[in-house]
Amino acid sequence: MLDPFYLIVDSAAWVARLLPCGVRLVQLRIKNQPDAKIRAEIKEAKARCERYGAKLVVNDYWQQAIDAGCDFIHLGQGDLATADLSAIRRAGVRFGVSTHDEAELSRALATSPDYIALGPVYPTILKAMAFAPQGLSRITEWKKKIGKIPLVGIGGITLERAGAALEAGADSAAVVTDIYRNANPEQRARDWVKATRGTKCRVGH
Repeated sequence: MLDPFYLIVDSAAWVARLLPCGVRLVQLRIKNQPDAKIRAEIKEAKARCERYGAKLVVNDYWQQAIDAGCDFIHLGQGDLATADLSAIRRAGVRFGVSTHDEAELSRALATSPDYIALGPVYPTILKAMAFAPQGLSRITEWKKKIGKIPLVGIGGITLERAGAALEAGADSAAVVTDIYRNANPEQRARDWVKATRGTKCRVGH
């Protein structure tokens, strides 16, 4: 089960800042940092999440996540080529996989993931994407294909767009810039919690 509000941040400081707002699911997505820094960030974020009863997902760094005793990671398509899925499973760590087209979905499903992420749903300013926006209809299509596996919509999702993504079939809406680029990130996070907390995370339709 995934909380319908899936926060993604790039530091343990952001985790600490926004967890008090009611966040229950947060991904730590760190890029281009030394290994020692990554391990320290994961350790701190994990401790914060445990304190608040939130679920932490570590992006990319599966070995460091295992070493820190984390129980959830997220893998991009590039990560699937190098990640030791057997080691991940032996450690009892669950994982989600990013997808952008049919070939990537097939590849992801072959790994028996704990959730599938589809993106970008809308145009996104976070990073340059090789794939065009998928749209709400693709969410519905993907959910029919994957059945009971939870589906996360990501890319350009704002609070105003989250309801449509969830209604289209997403079990969770991932959010990045709508929170941390807001003039008041804490209030925006609280607004997300309020808007989505009554939404039941549907696993299968």
